[in-house]
Amino acid sequence: MTDRKTLQLRDPSDTTEAPALQKKGRGWKISDKRLDALHERARDMRRHSSEAHKALAARFAKADLGRYKFTRHAVVGSAIVDFNCHNLGMAISIDEEGQDDALAKRRDKSLESVGIRVMRIKAADILENMDDVLARITAGMRLRIGDKQAARREHQRSSAPRGGRERP
Repeated sequence: MTDRKTLQLRDPSDTTEAPALQKKGRGWKISDKRLDALHERARDMRRHSSEAHKALAARFAKADLGRYKFTRHAVVGSAIVDFNCHNLGMAISIDEEGQDDALAKRRDKSLESVGIRVMRIKAADILENMDDVLARITAGMRLRIGDKQAARREHQRSSAPRGGRERP
């Protein structure tokens, strides 16, 4: 009988280092098979959403957010986030009862390492006090917009030609 190779998983309590995500091609160095599986899982999650997801998605659908749009159960790298705004580089994670917090924190750390800010909201808060949740999300969006504008100004300032004259 031959030895079988088995998949070795890391201990979820080991939160010392987040796995590095590297943007390259379609899937950030993720195989197409794995990425297709992630998209299929996200599709299934959209079909069978919790009440908190449905309530927040309905409010986002009604809201006029201008050029910003939140996508439900979006695949970002090797993670599926509950809501994602690509333009802002912002994700919203809804904490459900009985969820594995160590895994969620490791995922959040990985996303933040590539510049995506993750906002965590409890499902009970969404169902009980939607207005406060929307105020928190709006405040987070404003902070993120400010961060993006400051980074853009810094980039323009650092890439501006020196000496006062523009080069042809």
